[in-house]
Amino acid sequence: MMLGSQGKYAKYLTYATYSVTIGSVTFHYPTTTQARDELPTLLDDAHVGRVVTVSRKGERYAVVDAARLLNKLMEVRPARAVVVAEGGGWAALLPGLPVHGDGDTFDAAITDLMDALREYAEDWNERLFGVPNHKDNWDVVEIVELADDDQLKAWLLQPVAQNR
Repeated sequence: MMLGSQGKYAKYLTYATYSVTIGSVTFHYPTTTQARDELPTLLDDAHVGRVVTVSRKGERYAVVDAARLLNKLMEVRPARAVVVAEGGGWAALLPGLPVHGDGDTFDAAITDLMDALREYAEDWNERLFGVPNHKDNWDVVEIVELADDDQLKAWLLQPVAQNR
């Protein structure tokens, strides 16, 4: 069917596009009310890997299991950390990001970099998320916010040869 000037069908097509029901299971929730009413099911579906979305005010939001999102982000956004011996100590940085760490030992520099990343993520969420030279760092902030210390350290130390 061609829409052309047939605006009267728009609200039905929007609903049909965003609400997918298989049997009695919905994966795409057209309203936050419906998503709230079915929150346990929505979260269960996201947890097992189904694509789940919620619509609000004409925008769609994906609901994704945090571990799944973290693993994928770490895979597609390698840290490429640079750690160098410098002046009797060590310096660690992520090229292109305004964070660095330093310490007397390699591990101390990595720990300091992790602390700097956590502070940056906090600042980004509070005020930098819309600043032009910071807004595209959302993927790093997601990684920092979702990762525990061991996961963050593993991401930082991932060998460059394994990165894409």
